[in-house]
Amino acid sequence: MTSKPSKDSALKRRFGPAALITGASDGIGRAFATQLAEHGFDLILVARRGDVLQDMALDLGTRFGADVRVLAMDLSDPSAVPDLLSVTESAPVGLVVAAAGFGSIGPFLDQDMASEINMVDLNCRSVVELSYGFGQRMSASKRGGIVLFSSLVGFNGAPLSATYAATKGFVQSFAEGIAAEMRPHGVSVLSVAPGPVGTGFAARAGMQMGQAATPEMVAHASLGALGRKTTVRPGFLAKFLGWSLAMLPRWGRVRVMGIIMKGMTGKEVTVRK
Repeated sequence: MTSKPSKDSALKRRFGPAALITGASDGIGRAFATQLAEHGFDLILVARRGDVLQDMALDLGTRFGADVRVLAMDLSDPSAVPDLLSVTESAPVGLVVAAAGFGSIGPFLDQDMASEINMVDLNCRSVVELSYGFGQRMSASKRGGIVLFSSLVGFNGAPLSATYAATKGFVQSFAEGIAAEMRPHGVSVLSVAPGPVGTGFAARAGMQMGQAATPEMVAHASLGALGRKTTVRPGFLAKFLGWSLAMLPRWGRVRVMGIIMKGMTGKEVTVRK
């Protein structure tokens, strides 16, 4: 096993020594886990797929000397976040990355309603619970960071992804509000609002992702913005589309977003991590 870096990074000195990452088994969560291990953080990885997390723990421990703890949990279960808070009560978590989430693509009335409700539970309720529980601990210690995930579609309605866009609009507004409240207590809150990202979600949806950001790009830009901004839009498309849409009235943004969503995929799909 390799040893940890002899000199901790500035990021770890500010937000370490340990980071908790939900949705860590794939995509953006996995990219955060790798980059934080490289910065010298110890990790608590949370996702449903325990076998994948165990493989990650072995890999990150071997490559970076990170102490990696694995928790296989489905955070859409109402009992999961209280259990997570309980089993991490004594852990020195200075950074929480709430990357667990999923979305649906296709007409709202064609979706499975139980899955849509489950999406609201995971994308919204679990985020509030995590932010409250770890926010209390960080506020008491006068230091910490919380990274939440909005989206380009979270700033207005998005036809063919209505529930998902609404959950991301909730997260964006929630992050902006608690960021202002927690800043005087030494806690930084960041909302990450990417555009299209080349992950398993996009591949399964059959999206045209030629200009998509990579999960690694999103993680790198987010860690660079933590403590300096309230919202970051990683990737060219997130910045360009965000600026372009901002020039339109809200009804116009909804119409354009519907055209974009229809052009990206003609399929209905629901995926999660």
